[in-house]
Amino acid sequence: MGSGHAFRVRPRASARPIATPSPRPSLTGFRGRCDDDEPNCRAEDRYRAHELRRCPVSDGPLSIPLARHLLDRDADSRSRDGLLESLLADPITRVIAVHRGRALLSGEGEGADQGADDGAAAVAAPALALLDPDAATGAEQYLYLGRSTDGPRAGTPLVAAIVGDEVAARIEPDPARWATLRAAAPLLSDSDAGLFAEIASVANWHASHGFCPRCGTATIPQQAGWVRHCPKDDIDIFPRTDPAVIVLITDADDRVLLGSNATWTPGRYSLLAGFVEPGESLEHAVIREMKEESGVDVVDPVYRGSQPWPFPASIMLGFHARLSDAQDPESLVPDGVEIVDLRWLTREQLASPGSGVLLPGAASIARALLEDWYGGPIPDHEGRW
Repeated sequence: MGSGHAFRVRPRASARPIATPSPRPSLTGFRGRCDDDEPNCRAEDRYRAHELRRCPVSDGPLSIPLARHLLDRDADSRSRDGLLESLLADPITRVIAVHRGRALLSGEGEGADQGADDGAAAVAAPALALLDPDAATGAEQYLYLGRSTDGPRAGTPLVAAIVGDEVAARIEPDPARWATLRAAAPLLSDSDAGLFAEIASVANWHASHGFCPRCGTATIPQQAGWVRHCPKDDIDIFPRTDPAVIVLITDADDRVLLGSNATWTPGRYSLLAGFVEPGESLEHAVIREMKEESGVDVVDPVYRGSQPWPFPASIMLGFHARLSDAQDPESLVPDGVEIVDLRWLTREQLASPGSGVLLPGAASIARALLEDWYGGPIPDHEGRW
């Protein structure tokens, strides 16, 4: 799976024992570092800080590009007969064109909305190009996204058009104007990043579910692109999302654990992650996956936030967990199959020009978790991937 995270993607034939959670105090509600001379520190926080010998991550919301969504998905309208046809006949509707996983962006200095008033401000940063309804005539697939909730175009219907080579060339022949989600997400507005993630997720689902999994009959898109119907078995097939956990692990010295995947180029590191198995809680998945990937026993998993990750169809559920007191941090051994190297790093080591570590890009929840632990933006001396 091209996730950008240190994923383990195959179930292992045999599982090692799973660590029992430590009886030490939970970190839930822990507000931050507490020193003896800090007058506003809660007594329980001071106790935890001394007892855990660590500087915990914050408990505030994470800033994650793909998780910031400003849209009314208007799900009740999807089942309305002729919805897409009526929307595409309405001059108010705006269309977002996507070709081979790349969305059309507005040109620098252009208005993002083709139908914007002459006095509309030009955009300095990239934005999704909002086209007139007839601009993508001949698209292979249409998807009703919902209605905008922000800015002067609040309430505007938005439709994605998945286009082929010929239509894409007619709309915009310059390939530089078409961008992938990974590249564009950190630069887009909250609304546009969320729209692009929604489009990519559903488009990937359509691409892989053209046939009924029960009988093999070709399925038919319905409900404005949110359902595929099998006419033979008369069943509806809905988009699926695969949950995966991604974990920032710290030890007693507040170092962070990073892993390198066997399929990555040397120097690429990220947090450890893995898929949730059927019948498994998220917390148990954290404990199991970390043990299987790196031999690490973690305790006190604390949920921190989530992010859609449509590469092709996941949602990343971010956690912070601690290394068990019973385990020596230097005793960890990567599984050698998915994870080939593990490193404990302090903040100073991670930010050092000689760290030799390529960190995840700004669009990932891995980056958000790391910078939450670090306390701010991490210098990219070695670059990003």
